[in-house]
Amino acid sequence: MATTRPYRSPRRAGEAADTRRDILTAARELFSAHGYARVTVADIAKRAGTAVKTVYASAGTKADILNELIAVDVEGSGAAENLAEVRATRDLGEAMRVLARGTRTGNEANRETLDILFSSMSSHDVAADVWQRGTTSYRATLHAVARHLADGGQLAPGLTVGRAADRLWFCFGLAAWRTLVVDCGWSYDEAEDWLCRQAVRMLGEG
Repeated sequence: MATTRPYRSPRRAGEAADTRRDILTAARELFSAHGYARVTVADIAKRAGTAVKTVYASAGTKADILNELIAVDVEGSGAAENLAEVRATRDLGEAMRVLARGTRTGNEANRETLDILFSSMSSHDVAADVWQRGTTSYRATLHAVARHLADGGQLAPGLTVGRAADRLWFCFGLAAWRTLVVDCGWSYDEAEDWLCRQAVRMLGEG
């Protein structure tokens, strides 16, 4: 007996994709304007022009939506391209200039989402998962940079790859950019230049 394949309407699929996009856009706008903790699924549904049950069916819970927004920005952060550029360098100063520019570009382009990420940290039910989602890939990239520097003999004597990666996170991690630009009011140009110089000193002097 032949098996009948379920019919999938391209029109309905397109409408579902549009609805999901509208929900994610609405959530991003609301999270950015009011902070993650203050926004409800009902708020997102109202902004997206749909029903609460549609939000859950299309995009999941509020935490699911936040994770999706972060995942999209992580994927489009340019980390892989920046790592490839760093691996093409041959001295510590050049490597840190390239890394500083790449991490600056990613943090600057995704500033809205990073604001949302930090605002979610007060919500204990999602904080750990969201922070892990937002930083795991980032830290892995910095560890790969540290490995490249070690393989090229560019680290200070006795400085391990793990410790070098920790110092790179200290200099170029999410908190570093946020502290200087958001909390202290530095420009991204000023922060890029200063963090680059600190990283060269911290990695080259042990």
